[in-house]
Amino acid sequence: MFKRSNTMFSRAVKGAVVATLLSLTAVAAAPAIAAPQISLLETGSTLLYPLFNLWVPVYTKMHPNVKITTQGTGSGTGIAQAISGVAQIGASDAYMSDAQVKMHPMLNIPLAISIQMINYNLPGLNNKHIKLSGPVLAGIYSGKITNWDAPEIAKINPGIKLPNHKIIPIHRTDGSGDTFIFTTYLSDTDPAWAKSVGYSTTVSWPTVQGGIGAVGNPGMVEALKSTPYGVAYIGISWKEPVEKAGLGIAMLQNRAGKFVLPTVENAKAAAGEMVSKTPADERISLVYAPGEKSYPIINYEYAIVNKKQPNAETAAALRDFLNWALDPKGGNAPHFMEKVHFVPLPESVVALSRKQIAEIQ
Repeated sequence: MFKRSNTMFSRAVKGAVVATLLSLTAVAAAPAIAAPQISLLETGSTLLYPLFNLWVPVYTKMHPNVKITTQGTGSGTGIAQAISGVAQIGASDAYMSDAQVKMHPMLNIPLAISIQMINYNLPGLNNKHIKLSGPVLAGIYSGKITNWDAPEIAKINPGIKLPNHKIIPIHRTDGSGDTFIFTTYLSDTDPAWAKSVGYSTTVSWPTVQGGIGAVGNPGMVEALKSTPYGVAYIGISWKEPVEKAGLGIAMLQNRAGKFVLPTVENAKAAAGEMVSKTPADERISLVYAPGEKSYPIINYEYAIVNKKQPNAETAAALRDFLNWALDPKGGNAPHFMEKVHFVPLPESVVALSRKQIAEIQ
């Protein structure tokens, strides 16, 4: 009886093993369920555009189920398309105003810190760093200072023989975060400009004889390149095209009265004076920071994002990409930042940005 039962038990075990193996074979033979394909659209800032174009191939190689399309359309368009839902990421050098946020409760998430250059095309002088100030630039863009050898410019550039030639100011015609931070600098330094024109992504530019409009940072570079005696404001991520074109880079007067170049070191000095003041919603101007070494035109580069995404999969992909972009071993790694001359976010700001990203659903 015992031997018979043992045999029956052995047969039962063998049968179970065979069934299990057949089951495992069937599972192995079954086709794998592919991860759902997610498409994200980033559009907006032409200052951020080169950085996104560095990020996206690296990130999507690690996440082949995510497709990210990038477009350099200007910050104004980026904000508008993020609000409308056309884009998941509106890239902007400008944070949304209180009035905008009240109407459209979007997240304004800093991804890095950028710099803006003031550039010029002065034959024979592009290899020198001409000194300029907020009031001088406000005078140029308002038409009050018309010649390169005007007393206001000559006074701060002793020893440089400036040409007796009309200045041709070049400005952005599209909704632009670069315009926002440039006109913020003018408003912070020149009361007359603040009262008459102010600051925004689009402003009513004063009529200046010979003045030129251009679209995007690429358009500003090309317009300045082809316009001797012109002056323009251009984002630092376009420094290589500016240098290739042989254009000049100005030294700007900061709040301490010092003239400084748009270097990462000077941008870090300015950021060090301002980042501790960053509020929870991270909407703050970093322009015209105190400090002797501080470069005066820096700002956060923002991802404008709707808290409510169309579905959970899109929200999850968006959160993952933005968190990777903030990681010092991911998108904020030195090799990315150095290529566009940006400043990585300090840890305290990264923490605030991650809190905002967690709100995306």
